[in-house]
Parts: sequence; structure tokens; C-alpha cells
Amino acid sequence: MHAFAPVLLVLSALIIFGLGALHLLLTFRGDKLHPRDTQLETRMKEVTPILTRETTMWKTWVGFNASHSCGMLFFGMVYGYLAIFRSEVIFLDPFLLYAGLLLLLGYVFLGKRYWFSVPFRSILVATALYIAALTAN
Repeated sequence: MHAFAPVLLVLSALIIFGLGALHLLLTFRGDKLHPRDTQLETRMKEVTPILTRETTMWKTWVGFNASHSCGMLFFGMVYGYLAIFRSEVIFLDPFLLYAGLLLLLGYVFLGKRYWFSVPFRSILVATALYIAALTAN
């Protein structure tokens, strides 16, 4: 394993962790993830999804954003930890390596299709660093 491989993986994990932390903060603080149309937000707080009447579209919006953030934080913590303290484990385990890559590629797809340029480009950089770590391994 090349000495740079763990560093590249840590950098990738830090980007994803940072995005997750910022997204979690924006989910619960301020109005950056609120619709510009205040009437839409009001309706989201009143309307229930077809699946159940036990929640509202607003609560599901907040919950999905928070759980998405938690997934990114988890990836960043686990892969960052493994790269720093257990690099021999992660770089010798194809399942862990490719599971991480698949998650990042999934984020790339979602970012391109549904999000805006800042998270998309950040995830592209994180994915490129991750792939560089794999090839340096």
C-alpha cells in the first residue's frame, strides 16, 4: 500500500463528513432548506403523504434531510477512522472498499440528478480522492 492511500481516503471522508455536518446544521437551523414559497411550506405542514396520516410532508422533508446527513456523517466517521487507525483492515477488504465506492457513486448520481452544483462538485472531488486512494493501494 502506498503511503498516500490512507491520506487520500481520509480527505474523501472529511469532505463527505463536512457536507453531512453542514447539511444537518442547515436542516435544523435557519431557513436555507425551506421553500422560497411560504405558502408551499404551510401546505407541506398540513398535507399528509398517501402512505400514512401519522406525519406531514414537512416532517418527512425534515426527517429525510436529517437521515441523509446522518448517513454522510457515518460514512465520514467510519471510513476516516479506518483510514487513519485501521488502514490495513480497510485496504485489504474488498467489500469495505467497494461498498464505500458504491455509496459515493450513488451520491454522485443523486447530486447530478437532484441537487445543486456545490454538493455535486464536492462529492465528485471526494469520489475522485477515494478512487485515487484505491488505485494508490
